Order: sequence, then structure tokens, then C-alpha cells
Amino acid sequence: MKTAYLVLDIGTGNVRAALVTPEGEILNVARADIKYYRDELFPDAIYFKPSELIEELKELTQAVLSPDVEVKAVTSTSQREGIVLVNKEGKATWGLPNIDHRGREWENSFGDKTEVYLTSGRYPTSLFSVYKCIGMRERRGEEWKNTQFFLSISDWALWELSGKAVYEDSQASETLLYDVAEGNWSSTMLQKFGIAKEVLPELVKSGSVLGEILPTIAQEWNLPSTAVCVVGGGDTQMAIKSTVPSNGDVILVSGTTTPVVKLEDHYLTDDEQRTWTSRDIEAGRFVFEANAGVTGLNLQRLKEVFYPNESYEVMQRELEETDPGYCFASLGSLVAYEKAPITTGGFVFPVPVSHELKRSHFVWAILVDIAFSIVENYKVLAACSSHTSGYLWACGGGLQSEVLRQLIADISGLEVRIRKGYQQATVIGSALLCNEALGINVGGSEGSYEVAKPMKDRTALYEKWLEVRNSFRKA
Repeated sequence: MKTAYLVLDIGTGNVRAALVTPEGEILNVARADIKYYRDELFPDAIYFKPSELIEELKELTQAVLSPDVEVKAVTSTSQREGIVLVNKEGKATWGLPNIDHRGREWENSFGDKTEVYLTSGRYPTSLFSVYKCIGMRERRGEEWKNTQFFLSISDWALWELSGKAVYEDSQASETLLYDVAEGNWSSTMLQKFGIAKEVLPELVKSGSVLGEILPTIAQEWNLPSTAVCVVGGGDTQMAIKSTVPSNGDVILVSGTTTPVVKLEDHYLTDDEQRTWTSRDIEAGRFVFEANAGVTGLNLQRLKEVFYPNESYEVMQRELEETDPGYCFASLGSLVAYEKAPITTGGFVFPVPVSHELKRSHFVWAILVDIAFSIVENYKVLAACSSHTSGYLWACGGGLQSEVLRQLIADISGLEVRIRKGYQQATVIGSALLCNEALGINVGGSEGSYEVAKPMKDRTALYEKWLEVRNSFRKA
């Protein structure tokens, strides 16, 4: 029989179960959409029902299992900032994803934000977990009073399987209640936000073995009772691990959004508070981050519009036959030095509409917008902490476009490197984590990679992209 790991990957838009071998061979993947609900007590509140999501995870797990594969370990990874509340009866009651902004009304209610930034490594907004708790406390008081503890979404998934409530450090970094430099819950932040320490579980390191799956769960999920639960972490950190990077490396993680991160061996912040700093899933390592926002999701959705039935290879071929620069776009990507997001977007091209305008021009415009946004964020990181290597690591499904990888190389002047399995980076990273947790050495994790090298001067393209971006900002 083959041995494999079960990876539960809970993103913002969908949830996956994957079966992957210690060597990184992905045997099977099943995915489904996450069902969200609106909470009408808030202007911008979204939630999911933990009971529904755990049932979905069970069904996806059963779909990927095979009689000739033995599952040795289960781990989980998930969207960052999201949390699940567990009540005093031991039942998971509220699932609050990263897109839940029920705390937005109280963003400016807690005094000095600089103190929060310096401790938590991020400028405080309703994106982060504590504001979700505050929203519950202020407007759903009875539910909050009955909350025993809350967990990150990845830690909640393993709690359902193991019965053990713990909080992993990379996920704790997203709460605003964690001292990233010290690696502990912050009594100062708990006091500032009025959160009792009792609702915070014990902190544990990623890769810790919680123990075997609960017997009842093993039976219901068709998993071997000997399989162990391995603490996972944030999906960005798990994807980073798949590139097998070193301290000082910069990694682009192109998923729904595109975090641009630099790995550091010490805690680092930005004087202008434009960046995030988190704990990595590697002990003693920090993730220094700027984020280009919704990039990969833009590409995915617009590919469905322009190339609904065609592969990336077909799109690539048409892009190679089309010159960029005829059509430009601004589609809501973020740049760390901009004070506010651009909330109106679209495409700009010569009018009246010419017969020369093709669907590939629109895709070129999308890729140009993504590539320049990524590189602008990279420049912010490099200005704060020098980057001297001549390459960037890249991973994530958004980088399936060879044109995008080449654009990033041209604009940055750096090689863009991808490893085998980069499209399923969180799954590959999870396999590497389980290998370390179980003491399995398969070798070859630092094997070959593909490279896109800088080839063209894109200055004229940059100037036009910036002009279009500024025009949408004024609009």
C-alpha cells in the first residue's frame, strides 16, 4: 500500500481535501464551495456554519480516500484572519471568515493604533480576528458570553478531529492579540481590546503532533485509527514552505490574493506601517509582507469570461500572438504605499472599438495590472529590508500563466523561479510539514525548478499602466 497524508485546505472561496504522498505526489483532490450567510445585525458581516463545513470536509475526505492508500497523518491549513467560536457546551457555533467585517464600526474605538502595529505587526483593521470578536461582543452579547474559546479555522478543523484545542503561531499572528516578536499572547493587547485570556487556547508550534484522531471520527470519516493529527498553519506560510526557501528570500504566493513576502530571522516593522509581519511555520523565522490584494481571483474569474472552455495553454498561445499595450486595466489590486484602495476599475482601450481588439488584449491587460502591482509591493519590502539575491520564488495557481511569470521577471529585473507542484503549493507544503513531524526523510525537496529570466524593458508599459491606475483613482 502507498502511504499518504490527508490535507484539509480551507480557503476563502472553497474548501479542499487532498491526498499527497511523502514524496509530494498528489494522488487525489476534491473541492467544494464554502456556503456563506449574511448576518443582518451588521452592515458587512459574513459567516459560515461550522456544522455544515465539517460535514463538507468529511464528504471531501471520503471522496479522495482509496483502499490502496494508508493515511499516516492529517493536517490542516486555512485562510488567515478567520476564526471559529466554540461555546461552553463544546460546540462550534460561529464561523467568521476573513471576509467578515462585523467589527468595522469599532475600528477607531481603541486609541493608539501605532502601539497595536508595533506589537502585532499589522495596522489594525476589521480584517483581523479580534474585531470579529468585538462585533460579536457588542451586538451578539449572549453568544459571546457563552463562548468558551475561539480558534483559527485550520486549528478548528483539527480540534474537530482530535478534540484538542490549540492555536498555532502563524495563525495567532492574525488576531492582533499576539506579540509577534515575543511569540506569545500579549497581555497589553488583551487589555486594550477587553478580551479575556481564558478564550485563548494554548499556543503550539506548527508541525506539533496532537495525537491520534478520535475513534468516533476515524470511524465516521473512514480514516485509520492510527493516523495522527499534525498542527498546520496559515495558507500563505504553508505555500511558502513548498518553495523550500532560505532566510532573506522573497516569495510570491499567488492565490486569491498575492502576498509578497520576505523571510527574516528577526522581527521587522515599517516606519510607515505599510507592511505586515507574522510568525512563520518554521521556528524562529518571520514573514515580512506586503500584499497585492485580489489578483489571482481576478485572473481566474476573467479567464472564465474570456476563455471559459480553454486551457491555460490555449490562452498562452494567443497571448504570444498579441502585443501588450493596446488595452490596459485597473482591477482593484493593492500597492502598499497607497493610502486607500481603488474601488472603481475597468479596461481602457482606443475607441471606437476596433476590429483589432481581441480577447487576448484583455487578458494581457489583466496580467500587466497584476505584475506591476506585485513588483511595486516587492519594492516596498526591498526598501525596508534589502534584498540582494537575483531571484524571486513563486508559487500558487495564479502563476500558471507563463506570460505573467515572464512579465514579473522583466519588470523586477530578477529571475522568477517555480518548483514542481507550485500550482498546489499549500498541499506540497503540508506534505513537507508532515514529513518533518513524523521524522520522514524522502530527499529531493530542493530539486530542480523552472526559471523565467528578465528579457525586455517594460518602462513604457509601466508609465501607461500607472497613468490608467491614477485615472481610476480620480474616478
